[in-house]
Amino acid sequence: MNTNPQTDSIPLFTAFDLGLFKEGKHYQLYNKLGAHLVSEANGQGAYFAVWAPNAEQVSVIGDFNYWDRTANVMSRRPDDSGIWELYIPERREGDLYKYYIKGYNGYEVEKGDPYAYSWEEPPRTASRLVDLSYVWHDERWLEKQTHTDIFTVPLTIYETHIGSWKRKGMEGKSFLSYRELALELPAYCKELGFNYVEFMPVMEHPFYGSWGYQVVGYFAPSSRYGSPQDFMYLVDTLHQQGIGVILDWVPSHFPTDEHGLGFFDGTHLYEHADPRKGFHPDWKSSIFNYDRNEVRAFLISNALFWIEKYHIDGLRVDAVASMLYLDYSREDGQWIPNKYGGRENLEAIQFLQELNDAVHVYYPRAFTIAEESTSWPNVTGPIQRGGLGFDFKWMMGWMHDTLAYFQKDPIYRRHHQSQLTFSMVYAFSEKFVLPLSHDEVVYGKGSLLQKMPGDSWQQFANLRLLYAFMYGHPGAKMLFMGAEYGKRDEWQHDDSLNWDEQTGIANAGLSLFIRDLNDFYRREPAMYIHNYDPKGFAWNAIDDTVNSVISWVRMSDEEDDSLFFIANFTPIVRKNYRIGVHKSGFYTEILNSDNLRYNGSDVLNDAVIEAAPIPYHGRTHSLSLLLPPLSVIVVKYKHGYY
Repeated sequence: MNTNPQTDSIPLFTAFDLGLFKEGKHYQLYNKLGAHLVSEANGQGAYFAVWAPNAEQVSVIGDFNYWDRTANVMSRRPDDSGIWELYIPERREGDLYKYYIKGYNGYEVEKGDPYAYSWEEPPRTASRLVDLSYVWHDERWLEKQTHTDIFTVPLTIYETHIGSWKRKGMEGKSFLSYRELALELPAYCKELGFNYVEFMPVMEHPFYGSWGYQVVGYFAPSSRYGSPQDFMYLVDTLHQQGIGVILDWVPSHFPTDEHGLGFFDGTHLYEHADPRKGFHPDWKSSIFNYDRNEVRAFLISNALFWIEKYHIDGLRVDAVASMLYLDYSREDGQWIPNKYGGRENLEAIQFLQELNDAVHVYYPRAFTIAEESTSWPNVTGPIQRGGLGFDFKWMMGWMHDTLAYFQKDPIYRRHHQSQLTFSMVYAFSEKFVLPLSHDEVVYGKGSLLQKMPGDSWQQFANLRLLYAFMYGHPGAKMLFMGAEYGKRDEWQHDDSLNWDEQTGIANAGLSLFIRDLNDFYRREPAMYIHNYDPKGFAWNAIDDTVNSVISWVRMSDEEDDSLFFIANFTPIVRKNYRIGVHKSGFYTEILNSDNLRYNGSDVLNDAVIEAAPIPYHGRTHSLSLLLPPLSVIVVKYKHGYY
């Protein structure tokens, strides 16, 4: 391993590195394993390292040696780490390579590099030798995030699929590159007031139709849209516009493609050997072996890699429920109980706790979100108290109940009002994100607009009502792309969003309403100061099922900042509708989803509303209001009015 490289730049394993690796505690393996360009006196070489403990022979094959399995044979380290190494001089950025692996059992295969920073564009499957150097310009953002308490600021997330947000070309069939996306997406999100973008998985995936959830290249942004530096530029640009970046991350399973992680060295290295623990029946994919130290280190290193190298702010962990339960989507006899005879996956629980601990220790500015669809306790609870340690959890129950309610004809909603109010029974048991995600607008479910009953006007009114209800509910907010303007058809990953729709009067009104909601969310402390604390919420009335009206209050630490929400879930105007308020004086309507500017019917309340000394809803005073059809209004105490 010489030809005069600068040996201090070769990422060799020290005894300390090896000890951490074998214990599953080495969280920066991307600096050691994989392929790394190394400076030489006359150019560059490359150091290669791969974990294949059960291999008989490993070689580096590539376009530079005509894919010759005998040209660059690797050396097994003289220890029990199972790591193979090789230095190859005169290598350059862009070289394509794989590992030829021969197992003791006669197994022969050509594998991509599990730690590759870049891959060929699918359907080609080679890894690519690249350098990750990039000059960042987001210091101000990172400094701000370091001193920000994410739980006391408004959090509004725009979920985006890079391949279908917008396309180009004569028929709109060509992807936007990361850099082209950077010219449009940050400005669009800033205009609408979203302060975070959540990208569906950008990690390299061979099958585009998996939406990124079948990952092969865990350490590489998809080359479909450009280079690693191009993706860094997109993140950098978003940060400079004041917009954070969340990545969907998939540590729950991986595809069985031959060039990937499966049966890597002729054995089940990354996955469980027993299909009752190692194969996912729904997704036809392999499940990571969380009991193996080196596998946990691979995954945790990957999580930290995106935060360190790409300045990612948050990770949304996909399919957590499938990790927690040994019997997830399995019949009796298809799963193996844990050592106590239970269905809990103890190794996965430990892994998730280690993951969240590592993220918070090494990168306190970053946060994690669990897509966990069951009632598993303490998903966002402290690890020290037995919790999983996530910062947030998707509030799937709220989403299912709310959409089920909104799809009902208003004439029947009076019989189902508890579907709207039940979420407050558990709203503060976790720190929740309210998700209206891509999962709700695919596979024949229809778009959010299509779910709404009534004619076109009522559908848009219902959608504004849904969004206002979501923003008024405790928790962070998330919308999938297209929902902000009322996309008519359900999402298709092979097509661009139909941006011509946005110019329609009703669509433009809905976009404006989203912009105003996000501005309202940022402007009013009662909307976010206690988003995850019961002292920030109180019901006014939940029992008016006859009129299908509910009323609630959002509160900050200042009584006069309290916001009184009144939601009318029918297309009938309610006159002289009384709600209780906390004090005498004058109030004003500060938000009305029926406003003409949103293409509503413009049923508005007077600019100033005086509270009457009539006790109501357990309060000393009350207001008489005009409730527009299918709408939410918000009133607030008016300071300084005499």
